[in-house]
Amino acid sequence: MTKKNSPNRNKDFQQAKQRKKDEFYTSLEDIELEMVNYSDHFRGKVIYCNCDDPRESNFFRFFYNNFDNLGLKKLITACYRSQNADNFESQLSEKAVYLEYSGMPNGNKSSIDNLVQIKPFKGDGDFRSRESIELLKQADVVVTNPPFSLFKEYCAQLVEYKKKFVIIGNMNAVTYKSIFPLFQKNKMWYGPSIRSGDREFRVPSSYPLSASGTRKDEHGNKYVRVKGVRWFTNLDYPSRHIDLPLEKSYSPDKNPKYVNFDAIEVSKTKDIPYDYDGPMGVPITFIDKYNPEQFEILGSSRTLSKPMNEVAKKGTYTQGGPRFYLPKDDGTYRRMYERIVIKKKQ
Repeated sequence: MTKKNSPNRNKDFQQAKQRKKDEFYTSLEDIELEMVNYSDHFRGKVIYCNCDDPRESNFFRFFYNNFDNLGLKKLITACYRSQNADNFESQLSEKAVYLEYSGMPNGNKSSIDNLVQIKPFKGDGDFRSRESIELLKQADVVVTNPPFSLFKEYCAQLVEYKKKFVIIGNMNAVTYKSIFPLFQKNKMWYGPSIRSGDREFRVPSSYPLSASGTRKDEHGNKYVRVKGVRWFTNLDYPSRHIDLPLEKSYSPDKNPKYVNFDAIEVSKTKDIPYDYDGPMGVPITFIDKYNPEQFEILGSSRTLSKPMNEVAKKGTYTQGGPRFYLPKDDGTYRRMYERIVIKKKQ
């Protein structure tokens, strides 16, 4: 007789499937290009990579190979593995593990494959689990590629435990209600090494390669390219304090005012006018150039826009969530993409 799954078991199974889809392995090159900006922040610190299998992760490889050069105190890595009882093969072959590494005497490193410090978790190694949180409490800086589908929850945990971090995610996360205030209050910002384009990630062998931008190398490893990737951090670096050159002048025709918020439209970051001191709506890509000494973030179209039904007749605008609108010549209104509202500091 077949035993039916309970609702909770089905939920666990679906979450495990989603986590598998989130299992993207960041390239060593991308890690190196970003981490070079934080060397001073790492010295004497405990680094925790809590979404990383030490047997596969390039985050582990980077910090393990550079442990002495960076002057690290300790390196901890941990990985998630589904404990779904329906997946018997997984129970036998895949275990959630963690590793604590404090260096080798005289720098005499053994092979990564022969490390004996790898230990099994009692549970699934989820970053929200009690075991993982106990490791998190030891950490000074968290560095990893967290599950994109759990990015809000992951960042909330970092804030709750007051951790420094360098993590990778989708740039659109800046618009999330729980993430945007961190940018606005200068408690989170983009890292410097990725400003545009997409990034390639290795994925598990079970990942389907049905979309464009996917490939398989000569060894059978699978890769996908992901658009809009950024590093998110609260570790400072010099280049984020460089002023953005302002070369365009204000034009009422090129910079019209929104009908549901008192700010002008600036469609490209490079077109921010040098001679306008009021609120301006700019694309979210502005965050790539944001200098907190040069500009103040006032809010976003999600937080500041007035409902269109209060300013225009039904049928004259495209309905949707909170956004800014611009008037058109025919008496209708154009709905804009997400905008961040900024103002120059005097």
